Amino acid sequence: MNNIDINLFKSELRQNLTENILPYWMNKMCDPRGGFYGRRDGYDNLDAEAPKGAILHGRIVWTFSAAHRFSENSGYIDYAKRAADFIDSCFLDKEYGGAFWSVDAEGNPLDTKKQYYAIAFIIYGASEMYLATGDKRCLDLAWNLFNCIEDHARDYDLDGYIEASTREWGKIEDMRLSSHDANASKTMNTHLHILEGYTNLLRALKHCKPGHEDGSDMMIRKVEEATKNLLRVFLYKIENSDTHHLTLFFDDCWRKFDDAESYGHDIEASWLLLESAEVIGDKELFEETLRHTEKIALAGLKGRENDGSMIYELHADGRCDNNKHWWVQAENVIGQLYLAYFHSDPGSEEEKRYLSDAWRSWRYIADNLVDPNGEWYWAINSDSTIDRKDDKAGFWKCPYHNSRMCLESIKILDLIEKRRQKA
Repeated sequence: MNNIDINLFKSELRQNLTENILPYWMNKMCDPRGGFYGRRDGYDNLDAEAPKGAILHGRIVWTFSAAHRFSENSGYIDYAKRAADFIDSCFLDKEYGGAFWSVDAEGNPLDTKKQYYAIAFIIYGASEMYLATGDKRCLDLAWNLFNCIEDHARDYDLDGYIEASTREWGKIEDMRLSSHDANASKTMNTHLHILEGYTNLLRALKHCKPGHEDGSDMMIRKVEEATKNLLRVFLYKIENSDTHHLTLFFDDCWRKFDDAESYGHDIEASWLLLESAEVIGDKELFEETLRHTEKIALAGLKGRENDGSMIYELHADGRCDNNKHWWVQAENVIGQLYLAYFHSDPGSEEEKRYLSDAWRSWRYIADNLVDPNGEWYWAINSDSTIDRKDDKAGFWKCPYHNSRMCLESIKILDLIEKRRQKA
């Protein structure tokens, strides 16, 4: 299918967003005690007493704010506000600043460490909510949390950002995001999502509403400097200059822990880095990033299979995780569409091929991962069965990767269509 039907592609994505993903969270995940439930298991059974994560709520703020901006459906913003209100009342540390990692089902602090990955997602969500509503409190929150990260996590001597701190911003022994990760002081994943949060804050600052411009020039300069620096950390420290895969784990001095190839992170970063360079608006930096991100994307596509799916990762010792995780499939679609638009000539065979590949990857998702009862499954196992041992919704399973795939893909398909019309 070299000449894909772009309108059909967009229509299917729009339908999945508005009729499958968002209604699931609106109808099944709202907790009357406040915020959103912490978990539904792989069989869609509610665990009403599960802990609630800052990541989940920050991502929900982003998702429903972005959906509001996409559709101008005033109902969506109510769900962003529900999550934002819960963050304000339960996750924000009013004594020491920043945000807790988790709270219990009632909203009481559970794990009070400061994981910068989670704080970055609150910045991401609050910035998007500001763009959606113009509520200055959202911008103020994002700015304050940006300064928390800059003050407590940034390594001004060796560059980059540490992973985590105690509640009081002291050193912490276990810095891991999860039990699956190495206990590394610096990681690709946290750097990527700090970059993502900073990029969205920079976008919001450049679109300040009338009356909100006071101090914005200084704020823009500070956020832009940090975002540019982070982008170059990716291009010259995190990207492996030989393989163009992203290294996952480092110590303080940027000595790497392993050589695993994480295909989903490669393809996700390939477009997020380029988006960041676009928002910064430095032409030379954009061109520099453009060259790097094509190589990163192609490295990620080594994990793509003939049916359009993408496997999870390959370890240096030969161990391979062949499961088809939901978020990896979502990022695979966006990454291929970025290759079609940013790295291919209009109407070229290369553009058609990437579009066709993106369509095939979307069809894999639609045929295998989308649950007709709402949301997506966590993964398709290597034996082609549905992964039921992992959550349908929860601490890590949020309406973020898949909603963003729908929104970002529609945007890029619109751009491709307009470019073709001009050609």
